[in-house]
Amino acid sequence: MRSIEIDDLDLSLDEMMTLWPQTIPVFIRHKMLCVGCLVGPFHTLVDACVEYDLDQAVLIAELKAAVAV
Repeated sequence: MRSIEIDDLDLSLDEMMTLWPQTIPVFIRHKMLCVGCLVGPFHTLVDACVEYDLDQAVLIAELKAAVAV
């Protein structure tokens, strides 16, 4: 079994928020509608960054910081 990391680009947003619920405020702060979205099981962080025109490296850093707290 592989180790799942928060910066795994194959991880769905739904899986991410389930594994690390402390990431949810990051999505809300960016006014992203990912929390509870029906597409969450299929979208990845890459998809969300494209959709919301966000810098992927910056968002990953914020998500990692939220998990580290």
